[in-house]
Amino acid sequence: MQVFVILPAAGLGTRMAGPQPKQFLALDGIPILIHSLRAFAAVERVTAIYVAARKPEMERVQAQAEEYGFGQRVHVVEGGNNRQESVAHALAALPAEPDDVVLVHDAVRPLIDAATIERTIDAVEQFGAAIVGMPAVDTIKQVERTAHGALVTATIPREFVVLAQTPQGFRYGLLQRAFAEATEDGFIGTDEASVVERAGLPVAVVPGSQVNLKITQPGDLELAEFYLRRHAR
Repeated sequence: MQVFVILPAAGLGTRMAGPQPKQFLALDGIPILIHSLRAFAAVERVTAIYVAARKPEMERVQAQAEEYGFGQRVHVVEGGNNRQESVAHALAALPAEPDDVVLVHDAVRPLIDAATIERTIDAVEQFGAAIVGMPAVDTIKQVERTAHGALVTATIPREFVVLAQTPQGFRYGLLQRAFAEATEDGFIGTDEASVVERAGLPVAVVPGSQVNLKITQPGDLELAEFYLRRHAR
């Protein structure tokens, strides 16, 4: 069994309001994307990593992968207009068999740890599909959007809710089939699990961590720096 990793890195990261996409911003002097690559490259069970990048940035990603010594283990493919298209492009490039494992991870979650990656692979082997998720701490309200704001329509019990993180892992054949059905129907999911759920397939949950944060706003970068310094002690 092989394990492939897909990092969708074609986003523009507009919420960071910077001159370049957030995956290229420096975290402790190293691009965020490189931190993410290192995390998966450190797991021996990972066969290869595929980065889906915007066409103008493909050479840049390849050059960074070579600069940081990833060699032939990292491959760069052209991303799409949205996350789902980027993952689909990478899926099409994988030399995978139906029972192989595919992990999809946000390129801007640089602090994912090896133990969580290993647990996700194990869960995919057992269940066929699994995501990393965090229990909800705050009270969850369902709302109706109106012209004047939001109105609460229900309170959702926290035990029925998890906050999805990545990696999200699947058997290759299962994910490929779910993506093909979504493309045929014109369905765009919010993440890979939503595409698989739509196909009627169960998805297991692996415990996540607050440290596995997604860098989307400037304050997130400062928090990630804090976690890195604490880990280095």
